[in-house]
Amino acid sequence: MRIASLLPSATEIICRLGLGDQLVGVSHECDYPPSVRTLPRLTSSAIPKDAPSREIDRLVREHLQTHAALYLLDLELLEKLRPDLIVSQALCDVCAVSSDDVEAAVHAFANAPSVINLEPSRLEDVFRTIEHVGEAAGASRIAENLVRQLRERVEAVKARTAQLRELPKVVFLEWIDPPFSAGHWTPELIRLAGGLGCLGTPGAPSRTLDWAEVVAAQPDILVAACCGYDVARATQDLETLQGKPGWNGLPCVKSRRVFVLDGNAYFNRPGPRLVDSLELLANKLHPNAHPLPPPVGVGLAR
Repeated sequence: MRIASLLPSATEIICRLGLGDQLVGVSHECDYPPSVRTLPRLTSSAIPKDAPSREIDRLVREHLQTHAALYLLDLELLEKLRPDLIVSQALCDVCAVSSDDVEAAVHAFANAPSVINLEPSRLEDVFRTIEHVGEAAGASRIAENLVRQLRERVEAVKARTAQLRELPKVVFLEWIDPPFSAGHWTPELIRLAGGLGCLGTPGAPSRTLDWAEVVAAQPDILVAACCGYDVARATQDLETLQGKPGWNGLPCVKSRRVFVLDGNAYFNRPGPRLVDSLELLANKLHPNAHPLPPPVGVGLAR
């Protein structure tokens, strides 16, 4: 089977299922595992990646209001690669090429490939998408085994969390300038890791925050894992918070429990590494209770 992936989490799922050699094209953001970086790029972004975060936010909002495409799909290359299966998404127009654009494109092809759209909003949904991809790609048994292993790791975290007596209040930001509370699966990860999520709603999209909401929450821990950013880029933005009213009085600042994690590699991609994300978060919230597994050796700055 010839497979085209139009989002990073799908690429990671495909490779974890042992189907990396069947990938013929990926999105411009697909960078893991490293072997996919040499594959043809089927998408591009209309938003300059090196722009300041507030400018990126402005441009994204402008595109959404005018219904202009945030991501461009190379139709000529896609047709040339002749995929049998295209894995896309229907979760977020800010994250990847929209499912409507993909469906409209393939209908014009002489031999239309199968298209599956992933739309996970909770951790359980992520497990189901892995099984869905496995079924579509003829790797159902491998997908079932992978999901079983991931569930076992989640259960291990839950068991350790159940022994905890004190749970810290956590604010988790997936964007800093302006601040966004992380939604979808992240509030669930906070709970499983042994935290009390302050501002995010499980299963719901992220939302823009007024800084006063963060101050009012008085978090014991603040985590920043910016969408599409590594630790270095997110750390730059974190400095913009340090001059805001009430910053120095936050419990997390007083106790030096402000953490910058790699959102691009972990928390923002609903694939197998979301369980790595859970283990990483659990370790930051309760380092004495939750060990940091060897594969999750990167992703924190402070």
